[in-house]
Amino acid sequence: MRVRFHGAAGEVTGSCHEVHANGKVLLLDCGMIQGSDEDEKRNELEFPFEINSIDAVVLSHAHIDHCGRLPLLVSRGYRGPIYTQKATADLLKILLEDAASLAMMDAERDNKHRRDGHQNHRPLFTKSDVGNVLKQVQAIAYDQANEILPGVVVTLRDAGHILGSACVTLEADGKTLLFSGDLGPIGTPILRDPAIHHKADLVLLESTYGGRLHRTREATITELGEIFEQAWNDGGNVLIPAFAVGRSQELLYWFAKYYDEWNLKRWKIYLDSPMAIKVVDVVGRHFDLFDEDAQKVWQGKMQPFKLPNLHFTSEVAQSQEINNVKRGAIIIAGSGMCTGGRIRHHLKNHLGNKKHHIIFVGYQANGTLGRRLVDGAKTVRIFNEEYSVNAQRHTVGGLSAHADQAGLMAWYGHLEKNPPVVLVHGEDDARIALKQALEKEFDCDVSLAKPDREVEL
Repeated sequence: MRVRFHGAAGEVTGSCHEVHANGKVLLLDCGMIQGSDEDEKRNELEFPFEINSIDAVVLSHAHIDHCGRLPLLVSRGYRGPIYTQKATADLLKILLEDAASLAMMDAERDNKHRRDGHQNHRPLFTKSDVGNVLKQVQAIAYDQANEILPGVVVTLRDAGHILGSACVTLEADGKTLLFSGDLGPIGTPILRDPAIHHKADLVLLESTYGGRLHRTREATITELGEIFEQAWNDGGNVLIPAFAVGRSQELLYWFAKYYDEWNLKRWKIYLDSPMAIKVVDVVGRHFDLFDEDAQKVWQGKMQPFKLPNLHFTSEVAQSQEINNVKRGAIIIAGSGMCTGGRIRHHLKNHLGNKKHHIIFVGYQANGTLGRRLVDGAKTVRIFNEEYSVNAQRHTVGGLSAHADQAGLMAWYGHLEKNPPVVLVHGEDDARIALKQALEKEFDCDVSLAKPDREVEL
């Protein structure tokens, strides 16, 4: 068995790993590169492998940085199966169609602002391309061994990152490859904890937060309550850029659980994300994947998706009406890194006023608008215009959907015989810190994935 790395090999986004096993070739993920305009232009490049050589794709979960180039792969000739967990299969349609819509709007906007008069910017892919992807998806359940190709057996186990997220165990040629996908922390609301694994000959381990420790959930809950209280006293609104899958629903979970403690009844709460609203329905259909605590909350008096002051704003006109609310609004909107979606419109209208607060609850990749704001930029460009940043900014790390260094090491620590590790899905500072920690704790062989590097099992 042999692994060749293409994406998320020195950066967080663009997950894509090519595996040669028993004379067959498969891809683990086929994700979109996210970040600066220059980074995202790389999505248009040719794939660094022969598309007609790929026999199957195994998708770890539905986040765009793991699935977002599937429409390109299919439009350029891939006709094989795409295996993924059942809940991920349901989410895939929502996320990819939304990405296609955003790509279309961005193309139209770029063409409108071109100074040379040529309107030749085309979207990365279309909804028609997405439809073709969905025809090739084959949904499989957790914890069931599936021979997806002759002599190649895949088993998906819960990764605890978002609904349907999976760690992938691939067995072939007498060897076992374990791909962590994105691992969630222990105790993530709604989701079950990441499954424990005991055997592997090689581990591909994510390292998004490999160099840091998250705040405890208890400290995070206290911090959020204090931010809401401060924002109310300041007479402003609260903006929360949030990923439509996972983070938006988790926030509503916390709102339900601490509704009285945070005095949320005085606020107007808006879920201003058509995609997140659609995801709410999918989450409800997969109640069997909830952990015990979440099942209790859903059966309580304050159900997360039915809060008395919660407004789902699917239509553009509804979103625009939020502009009339000058104080007392909590606005959850995508995208999570502020690279697209309605959050950019809300930022444009709120950044200049120090009464307003912005809460960042997820990872912000290099080059994104969210990263510039987190890093303290005094001005930012949105829709080709410069805006001063006076709003108060808060980074709340305890709500991350990724395990921190301690969580990653604990997950690895269950494996027997300390198998070799290749670190993927992380920037180099985080990967180097995790490499050093793993080597010190387990005396194992740890290396860093690089584009086009190959590893033989």
